Amino acid sequence: MADAQETAIAVLSWLAGEPELLGRFLALSGLEAHDLRAAAQDPGFFPGVLAFLMNHEPTLLAFCSATGTRPESIARAFRELGGDGEYTS
Repeated sequence: MADAQETAIAVLSWLAGEPELLGRFLALSGLEAHDLRAAAQDPGFFPGVLAFLMNHEPTLLAFCSATGTRPESIARAFRELGGDGEYTS
């Protein structure tokens, strides 16, 4: 599970460098940027970060290209963190 959480943290870090995508994530999640640290304590937060990525293939592929990550590892991390198979953010 540590690797899965590290994957989600990597996605969040990447989003932080992509202001437009981070804004979209915040809008869809209902969070404010200053709430992210506290939200990370919620068990559903990291699966939600991964679901955000998986819900939009161009974003998923951009992350994978930028980080050398295989898309399958995102889905695996999602499941390991308790994602329910519904990729809806």
